[in-house]
Amino acid sequence: MKGVRLFISDKSLGLIEVLADFYPEACWQRCVVHWYRNVLTAVPRGKAKEVAAMLKAIHAQEDLEAARQKAKAVAEKLEEMRLAKAARIVREGAEETLTYMSFPREHWLRIRTNNPLERILKEVRRRTRVVGAFPDGKSALMLVTARLRHIAGTRYGKNQFFPNLSRHVFLLSILPSAMLSYFSSPINAQSFLSFAIL
Repeated sequence: MKGVRLFISDKSLGLIEVLADFYPEACWQRCVVHWYRNVLTAVPRGKAKEVAAMLKAIHAQEDLEAARQKAKAVAEKLEEMRLAKAARIVREGAEETLTYMSFPREHWLRIRTNNPLERILKEVRRRTRVVGAFPDGKSALMLVTARLRHIAGTRYGKNQFFPNLSRHVFLLSILPSAMLSYFSSPINAQSFLSFAIL
């Protein structure tokens, strides 16, 4: 692939290192939803809603500098709430979740998380599990491609998360046969190379 500008994934260190080697010009965006989950693991259940609202406020800011200031304020507030571990996670990871703000504003909602792609992969996984064992690689590729084309051609492909999905479906439909086993076995979607803006 050429011209890749952004990759979105969780913080899989092996993946991040490989991206830097093969796509040095591309930016990396840490999935905001995965980061929220990481922070909330360090928060008692009774305070989870309050902290979740604070985290969402970081990404509701109008520009990058305001978001950085809000992240700093959230970390300080977490310290005051005696949630030092959560505050540390916010300080260490907030900047990684703000990469999307260097792209045009109209794309922000679509590129700050990899959940839309995870939903597609979940659907592909569900369909391939029903079959179980494929007779050959081509049949698996045909099933996956048919499902992706269906998504691109229906209302699911036309909603706010999947504009111009047909271009991505084409790219996914020409994956090498070596990737077929990856699709037909259980996929750890969080470590999958999640989303590429071409």
